[in-house]
Amino acid sequence: MSSGNHAVNVLLVEDSPSDAFLTTEALRQIQKPPQVHVVSDGVEALDFLRREGVHASAPRPDLILLDLNLPRKDGREVLAEIKNHPDFKTIPVVILTSSGAEQDVSRAYNLHANCYVIKPLDFSKFKEVIKSLETFWFTNVRLPSRP
Repeated sequence: MSSGNHAVNVLLVEDSPSDAFLTTEALRQIQKPPQVHVVSDGVEALDFLRREGVHASAPRPDLILLDLNLPRKDGREVLAEIKNHPDFKTIPVVILTSSGAEQDVSRAYNLHANCYVIKPLDFSKFKEVIKSLETFWFTNVRLPSRP
């Protein structure tokens, strides 16, 4: 993965250690792996984006993979804050969740998610999903330059 002349940074917001591991492993297996930064709840995700506390030197992510059901601040609230913030609203946010509920899908798009992906349970299918995200977001799509 690359976006322009810099290594791609992906912010993975995932509270399940096993899902975070699977996602990170799948991202490591693509042709040009990104730098993956993992946070486990919504408050920490916003701290990362704002470069606050332990995340003071965090890079601006090129893509955010966001779970919906998170502790402290759920993914819906995080998505709303990202898309309402002038510095963050252009960062693509992919909802990567186990929920296939129509209300979750509709609400995510109403909050301006860039896409909604249901996590497959099978690891080989999961790797295919991650590969398709890589192909789409970093090969087919032109992302905005970093500010």
